[in-house]
Amino acid sequence: MKSVNQTSLIAACGMNCGICTAYLREKNKCPGCRMTGIDDPITRTWCKIKTCESLQGVKYCFQCESFPCARLKHLDKRYRTKYGMSMIENLENIKARGIRKFVANERVRWACPECGGTICVHKQFCYDCGYVQKTRNGK
Repeated sequence: MKSVNQTSLIAACGMNCGICTAYLREKNKCPGCRMTGIDDPITRTWCKIKTCESLQGVKYCFQCESFPCARLKHLDKRYRTKYGMSMIENLENIKARGIRKFVANERVRWACPECGGTICVHKQFCYDCGYVQKTRNGK
């Protein structure tokens, strides 16, 4: 599960790109929100947080004067409702404990109990062995 253990995979919004469908899939794999390139996935190109002018010079949204802004609150609500994960909570944990401890916790939090692979936050299954996780938000 090395993908989740990279600090460069934690986006400015607090998303762990290592647990995202776009990063975990084999075809048209996204390199993560912090990577740049000519073939940026459309989701990153259109991301209102990634393209936020207030993020100039800061690494994470919690470093912004407007934290949490309306954009982040909207994203957070969607992720809490659909996937049982909070971007704002992730950012608060990074701020309080540091990125390395956050990433170490993510490694445990999203580990497949069957094979040690990565559980996808969006699909709720392990891309390595196919184990299906019970949804984190109770649905």
